[in-house]
Amino acid sequence: MNEPIVSVRGLSHRYSVQWAVRDINFELTKNGIYGLLGANGAGKSTIMNVMCGVIKQSHGDIVIKGINLGEHPEKAKRNIGFLPQQPPLQNDLTVEEFLIHSANIRLMESKKVKAAVSEVMSKCGISHFNKRLIRNLSGGYQQRVGIAQAIIHKPDFVVLDEPTNGLDPNQILEVRGLIKEIAEERTVVLSTHILQEVQALCDHIWMINEGSMIFSGSLAEFDNYIVPNTLVVSLVASPTVEELLAIPGIEGVEELGGIRYRLRFTDAQDVIERLVETSVARNWRLIEVALEKNSLETVFAELSKKKLK
Repeated sequence: MNEPIVSVRGLSHRYSVQWAVRDINFELTKNGIYGLLGANGAGKSTIMNVMCGVIKQSHGDIVIKGINLGEHPEKAKRNIGFLPQQPPLQNDLTVEEFLIHSANIRLMESKKVKAAVSEVMSKCGISHFNKRLIRNLSGGYQQRVGIAQAIIHKPDFVVLDEPTNGLDPNQILEVRGLIKEIAEERTVVLSTHILQEVQALCDHIWMINEGSMIFSGSLAEFDNYIVPNTLVVSLVASPTVEELLAIPGIEGVEELGGIRYRLRFTDAQDVIERLVETSVARNWRLIEVALEKNSLETVFAELSKKKLK
C-alpha cells in the first residue's frame, strides 16, 4: 500500500466549550478529487483550516507526506495549497504581482519564481490578465487567481473550500474543468454543501454532520447507499390500482397518468418477476419497467437522519 499523502487521525476541535468536529479519521493515498460534503455549519471549514495549519486542533494529528503538521508546520506546509472560502486576494495588486508575492511567502527559490508565475497563469487561464488589477476581474477570474496562488509552489495536496460559491453557471463549469486538471497531478480535497458539485467532480466522498463523519465511500456507494424502492412501469391495458396492489411485494401504487404507474416495493427482483408473470397472464402488455434511483438530496437527508437517531 502506498504511503498516505495525507493522514488525519482522531481530529477534534472546539471553539470555547462547543465542539466543532469530533474524532475525524481518514487517509488519502492517491491523486484525485475527494469531496467533503455537509450542510453549512457541519464542520467542513474547521476540518480544512486544521488540515492546512490555519488553526491548531484541540486533539489529533495531521500528517502530510509523512510530516506531522503540528510538529513541523513550515516543512509540512510546503506540500499544501489552500484556497479558503474567501480567496486571500490583494485587490490593489495586479495578477502577476500577487502571484509573485504568493510565491515569495511560500519561500520558493527566487530564480524559480518567474517561471512558476508564468506556468500557473497559463494553467489557470489568466495570462492575458497578468497586468490587470485583481479588483477589476470578474468573480470567476478572481477565483482562478485564488486557485493559482494555491498551486504556484506545486504542492502535492490542494484544499479548496467552496471553490464555486457565488459563481454564475458558466464560471462554475470553467472552474470545475480547472479543478479536474489540477487533480490529474495532485490530491485535491473539495469542501461543498452543494450536492451537484460532488456529483460533477468527486471520486470519493466524506459526509460530515454536526461535526462527525457519517459516511465515507465512492460517489456510487453514496448514491446507492439507500436501496431504491420504487419502479415506474407502463401497462397498455391500464389495470386498476387494486389489481396491482394484489401482486405480492407491492406496497403502494401511484398513478402517473395515462398508462404509467409508480410502484413501491419490498424486493425489486421478486416484484419485477411477479409483475411480468401477472402482466403476461392477464394481457396487461407491459412495455416499460424502470428502477428509480434515489436523488443525492434524498441520500443526504436519509444519512443525516440515520446518524441523528
